[in-house]
Amino acid sequence: MNQDRFGNRNPEIRDYGGKPLIVNIDRFTKLNQNYRTALWTGDHLQVTLMSIPVRGDIGLENHPDTDQFIRIESGHALVMMGNDKDNLNYRERVDGDYAVIVPAGTWHNIVNVGNTPLKLYSIYAPPHHPFGTVHKTKADAEADETH
Repeated sequence: MNQDRFGNRNPEIRDYGGKPLIVNIDRFTKLNQNYRTALWTGDHLQVTLMSIPVRGDIGLENHPDTDQFIRIESGHALVMMGNDKDNLNYRERVDGDYAVIVPAGTWHNIVNVGNTPLKLYSIYAPPHHPFGTVHKTKADAEADETH
């Protein structure tokens, strides 16, 4: 990592999975410029960092076997969830310092409704993406999911 224990210099943002890690998650999340970067992938848990552009979104999704914790670090978002992809009736506008818990099998989307990139991190249990996943854009992520 390119930083000392006091957080000086820019950290190397990559997948540290399988090894113990102590990290300033707020700083790493805000420094991440990619749509998605896996920060830590283990056998039972994964942490990903996300940067959603203005008017962008994570995309409507459902993880049948994966619970998800999402922490908004900065920006403004509209969070939508529901049991049916056509009826996301659980909606809330949130900003930095909010957490979103998505039970397995729940349809959800998060839209950036602010005027700066939306910075968040997500914890999946079990992991949802391969070790070392980096998607520079949402289009890259969507293309990766079709393979």
